[in-house]
Amino acid sequence: MSTSRGMPYFYNPETKQSSWEAPEGLSSSEVKQLPGAAKYLSGDRAAALAAAQQDGKVRASHLLVKHSGSRRPSSWKETNITRSKAEAISILQGYADEIQGDPETFALLAQEHSDCSSHAKGGDLGVFGRGQMQKPFEDATYALEPGAISGIVDTDSGVHLIMRTA
Repeated sequence: MSTSRGMPYFYNPETKQSSWEAPEGLSSSEVKQLPGAAKYLSGDRAAALAAAQQDGKVRASHLLVKHSGSRRPSSWKETNITRSKAEAISILQGYADEIQGDPETFALLAQEHSDCSSHAKGGDLGVFGRGQMQKPFEDATYALEPGAISGIVDTDSGVHLIMRTA
């Protein structure tokens, strides 16, 4: 399951290549026999999400504010981020005050202000499991109930607000 799109993809462990399209030369019946196909290729996005949750996975959105100490201090909106970590936290706290627990406001602010490419999807990171995100981000996400929004979470990428969506 793709963490960025929340949809299934095909992975060839021999070539280490992934693709949205089924491997060439496989019939539809052979594709249905691939590991995970019954769970993730039903065509029902809700069923795929439910299957991912049964596998201990979660879905979340976030609003990221980078700072000069971030591991990559640039984003889609700024090529060189020079703000301090304290400034980033202050900005993010302002967003949290504006969001007031509202998922729609969260998505709108993430779309407009997040320093992550997920901004294009309102901050949606899709489905992910343990070990796929930085540890502080993972821990904060798993500690949330679906629908809840975290306080400020500090990672090597910057500071985040996280909303667990499933």
